[in-house]
Amino acid sequence: MIEYLNTRDYSITQEEFVLMYDEQRELLKTEPQPDNLDPYYQHEEYISHTDNNKTFLEKIYQLVKTIGLSRKRKWLQKFVLENSKVLDVGAGTGSFVAYLRDNDFNAVGVEPSDRARKLASIKGVSLSESIDEIAKQEFDAITLWHVLEHFKDLDREITKLKERLKTGGCLFIAVPNFRSYDAKHYGEYWAAYDVPRHLWHFSRAAIQNIFNKKGFQLMDTKPMLFDSFYIALLSEHYKHGRKRWLSAIWHGLRSNLYGFRTGEYSSLVYILRKRPE
Repeated sequence: MIEYLNTRDYSITQEEFVLMYDEQRELLKTEPQPDNLDPYYQHEEYISHTDNNKTFLEKIYQLVKTIGLSRKRKWLQKFVLENSKVLDVGAGTGSFVAYLRDNDFNAVGVEPSDRARKLASIKGVSLSESIDEIAKQEFDAITLWHVLEHFKDLDREITKLKERLKTGGCLFIAVPNFRSYDAKHYGEYWAAYDVPRHLWHFSRAAIQNIFNKKGFQLMDTKPMLFDSFYIALLSEHYKHGRKRWLSAIWHGLRSNLYGFRTGEYSSLVYILRKRPE
């Protein structure tokens, strides 16, 4: 591995980290990787483990999340039948599981954060702490919306996912793309690096390399167009100490235009089908 970039945890601790480039797999690895990551998640600033809707930024986040629920369901419908069994890994506060249950899917979820699971229970959604807690069964689809980058042991966790997926079933994986325009523009301040919570940073080639070897076929990719604007806004704050809205909108737009030309969007959803052994 070679040194790629020095960055820091701009959102919470200000600790410094190094991103190392794995040339063989074409991905980045955060170094060092803390033994105990819990303190980096147990903070009010970590919005995906809350349903906060007070500040303007929180309202935008919750609005985008709500809009995204319908889009994610449509992606599922294209590849799996309604009433199929779906496992949402890293379910957060349970919004997607609840939405699927209300819209003709048999959905369950996994979420390691006790705080997030308690918020999910208010919605009437009981989430398991880990995949190992779920009764042995195979799913038609498994979804990971910005979760893969958090796995400490990437190989082991992907193997677990494969074991729980039916042959012909689909993985839906959303991750940031460090080859995007906004990643290049903001450099060390790019909010989607989010070290050390994000332990891995993927390119399109990395996803192909990793999952092809694990017995998956890439079926499709989808852009997450809102991500570029939200990430740009946070990146502006990290770089300049304030949320420069016009600049964020401009660079979010440029990122999506760059993605339209090259396929290198700020965040991408990869739809991968499990091949027969």
